[in-house]
Amino acid sequence: MGEPGSARPGGRTARTREAVFGATLAELVSRGYERMSVEGVALRAGVHKTTVYRRWGTKERLLAEALREAAQSRIEVPDTGDIGDDLRALAHTIQATLSSREGMATVRALISGAQVSAEVELIARRFWATRLAQVGPVVERAVERWQLPRGTSATGVIEHMAAPLYYRLLIMGEAPTEVAADRAAAAALAAARAGVFVSA
Repeated sequence: MGEPGSARPGGRTARTREAVFGATLAELVSRGYERMSVEGVALRAGVHKTTVYRRWGTKERLLAEALREAAQSRIEVPDTGDIGDDLRALAHTIQATLSSREGMATVRALISGAQVSAEVELIARRFWATRLAQVGPVVERAVERWQLPRGTSATGVIEHMAAPLYYRLLIMGEAPTEVAADRAAAAALAAARAGVFVSA
């Protein structure tokens, strides 16, 4: 028998699941983990609290499942043939995600939830690892095409491109702009071409 809420049913149940998960992330962002409640999630999602308790049981389980669902979404990985264009496209994808209500909620939920739950922390680590694995081929293809030095670390390039955008959201409290995305991509590209991310 699977864990509560772990099945992937369709129809009305799927809509309820989507509404509850969206409400879970929104509640965490607006109220924080300590003040967040199953009752508040149910109210925001427009479902009865017994439905939420029956399927997920606890606040921690509900948050873990909502974040696990978010982690399974995929980022569109560009392949234009040019690393500069690819990094700009990827930076704009990240910028658009972090500027959306759902994207903001997911990222903030991952950060704040990991501080209070070992299970959520593990999910957060897997989330970031999955994201890096998804977009890493952008850099790997550029190395194969001799557009970047041999030995360039895909993780290093992607982390330094994404970091300024996450900084604006999580530290400055502002949604990153398209200009910020262009600058982040340009800075990461310049550093990569200079060999900054070549593994020793």
